[in-house]
Amino acid sequence: MYNLIMHSENAPVYLKLLDQGILEERVHQAYQHLANCDVCPLECGVNRLKGEHGICQTGEIPQVSSYFPHHGEESPISGNRGSGTIFFSRCNLRCVYCQNSDISQRSAGSEVHPEELAKMMLDLQSAGCHNINFVSPSHIVPQILAGVHLAAQSGLKIPLVYNTGGYDSIAMLSLLDSVVDIYMPDMKYGNELTAWKYSRVKNYPTVNQLAVLEMQRQVGDLKLDDQGVAYRGLLVRHLVLPNGLAGSETILKFLSEKVSKQVYLNIMAQYHPAYKAGEYPELNQRVRLEEYQAVIAIARRLGLNRLAV
Repeated sequence: MYNLIMHSENAPVYLKLLDQGILEERVHQAYQHLANCDVCPLECGVNRLKGEHGICQTGEIPQVSSYFPHHGEESPISGNRGSGTIFFSRCNLRCVYCQNSDISQRSAGSEVHPEELAKMMLDLQSAGCHNINFVSPSHIVPQILAGVHLAAQSGLKIPLVYNTGGYDSIAMLSLLDSVVDIYMPDMKYGNELTAWKYSRVKNYPTVNQLAVLEMQRQVGDLKLDDQGVAYRGLLVRHLVLPNGLAGSETILKFLSEKVSKQVYLNIMAQYHPAYKAGEYPELNQRVRLEEYQAVIAIARRLGLNRLAV
């Protein structure tokens, strides 16, 4: 199968691993991490293979809230036919202002075995989607790999997007090397104490930066086809928070100096108080236009001009 398209630069990378038998090995390696769970940097240590739950409240079988062709992502991801988005329930972050708390903080959805996950991917491909877009995947990498392996055996041949909050394990990312075509991480915070206060995770800036560097190493800068649709590379999202709480300049300096000045960057202004944000006066307000424009100006001053519009 892969041999038919292997000479195409934008062929999904996982097809080569499928033909070599490596993709199946990756599934087995990933599942071993569930027995004393360190799938994400929270490293809860529970045995998810026996149904135990850690902070993400997910055992061996993940839950899917919904899946559909999504036309609201960045234009290189959605294109004109939509991104085949699979929204997983739960998350390894506990952001007090989460815009999708009904999905991320509650077990909303249905349990999905790898065979069902594979069928979802194939259905989305049949619907004409440009890619398969895994939303909140950090806590279920083994299960995603299992689903991808089955789907690839049955004809999946479109790029895979890893759409993450950015708190990811390097061990899991290494298992995703040459599996994921497009990484789409958030970079939420430049300050460790802020990350703990609002998302209840330790060492977020360090973990996040190491993850983004690994993603960049694997896939490089975002590459687009003749239609302007991405087929490989890194796309970083940064949500501007009110009162400078995100530490935007620290994040932008890191991207400029350590990642690439050609990084495709979406600086987002759509923050609004949601979930528990009303309990934090400094978060209980929208981002002002001048706050957003100031972050854009910093990005341009640092030479980051490949900004989503």
